[in-house]
Amino acid sequence: MRGIRSLNNISKRCYAAARPNEALTEAYAGQKSLAVSLPAPQDVQVSKLPNGLVIASLDNYTPLSSVGVFVKAGSRYETVENQGVAHVLRLAANLTTKGVSAFKLCRGVEALGASLSASLSRETMVYTAECFRDGLDNILEYLVNVTTAQEFQPWEVNDLTPRVNTDKARAKLSPRIGVIEKLHEAAYKNALSNSLYCPDFMVGKVSPQQLHSFVEDHFTTSRMAVVGLGVKHSDLKELGERFLSVRGGAGAPQIKVSYRGGELRVQNKNDLVHAMVVSEGAVAGSAEANSYVVLQRILGAGPHVKRGSNITSKLGQGVAKATTQVFDVSAFNAFYADSGLFGVYTISQANTAGDVIRASIAQVGAIAQGAVTADDIARAKTQAKADYLMSIESSSGLMAEMGAQALAAGAYQAPETILQAIEAVTQDDVVKAARKFVDGKKTMAASGHLISTPFVDEL
Repeated sequence: MRGIRSLNNISKRCYAAARPNEALTEAYAGQKSLAVSLPAPQDVQVSKLPNGLVIASLDNYTPLSSVGVFVKAGSRYETVENQGVAHVLRLAANLTTKGVSAFKLCRGVEALGASLSASLSRETMVYTAECFRDGLDNILEYLVNVTTAQEFQPWEVNDLTPRVNTDKARAKLSPRIGVIEKLHEAAYKNALSNSLYCPDFMVGKVSPQQLHSFVEDHFTTSRMAVVGLGVKHSDLKELGERFLSVRGGAGAPQIKVSYRGGELRVQNKNDLVHAMVVSEGAVAGSAEANSYVVLQRILGAGPHVKRGSNITSKLGQGVAKATTQVFDVSAFNAFYADSGLFGVYTISQANTAGDVIRASIAQVGAIAQGAVTADDIARAKTQAKADYLMSIESSSGLMAEMGAQALAAGAYQAPETILQAIEAVTQDDVVKAARKFVDGKKTMAASGHLISTPFVDEL
């Protein structure tokens, strides 16, 4: 205790005492002002090269640079013969290429203090490199190698099998991922019905020849976009002209998806039932898509706080009247290049699953009958605009948005344009979107102890 008491004897200093008669908010007269000229902010620049490659960049003067190569090579482009090839290709991003070995690639990226990653969606494969500005030239060399100079050595491809199994095991731990996969499998006849994960019967069966063939068919300049943050536009154009031009051509044609509707159920002993009921929605980038965005916020897009409730949403309020044993309810919305899915996603106890699903669908039906106010529309628009602006605050979110627009339209719409499109949605647009869900052919996927879960034809 003596040591603690001794703290009282420490002399107190008042650093403001040196300027007893001067306001602390004013600059000190003896201090020289440092005139620093900040660079002018830039807008996103987009160029399309003669070979079809789209270049989009934003030099935000950050000390970190990020470059992404977006390719129309998602799982929707797989065929019956090569199912799972996109999953294996994503895992093969760090293998030996014609320019560098896997060892040199790993050590070289680490020596730069950089990162090199690959991600996959149903429509797009994305290779992303992040590093300090002074190491940009070196990391771009590695990025070009992993996207245009793959080797796919047989022994290295075989070694990917445990990683494929690990990915599938992780996906099975998430009921939401499992239900979404089953939903797409039931909703479409082809293309978008393909899973993001390699099917069991193809694990260890995807050959180097299939990987090479998939890359040759889809990794072409007319199906690619290069996006950079913290990078000069001229540097990215030079990259596209010098290196990526080796993959010229139109590539394989895109197969138009066919929505069919249907149902898939996974029976297990889980106490919570995860269920999705959807109809075909809107195409990405269309005016109708904005109506679904607003409708989703009216119904409830899910809690924004971890372990928070969604009771203030239309779905939450409607379901609460039917049962008190609800875990979560929200609206599901997915856009693709030539289709979309919209509906409800419920998580509930097994014995109340039927009541929760029916109450959720009834809420969409009420909006289809016009039970939505101007205040509901205004609030939903505000939420939709806020969600969009927050999604592009991070570098990864902004790059994803730039890449998606560059691949789809070869151009970039400023956030102001997107916000104006959301604001232009009317009450009639929202009612029409809800009516399309109610009248459309339904698709349902459910997982859990389905003792009280109705079939899709019973809804």
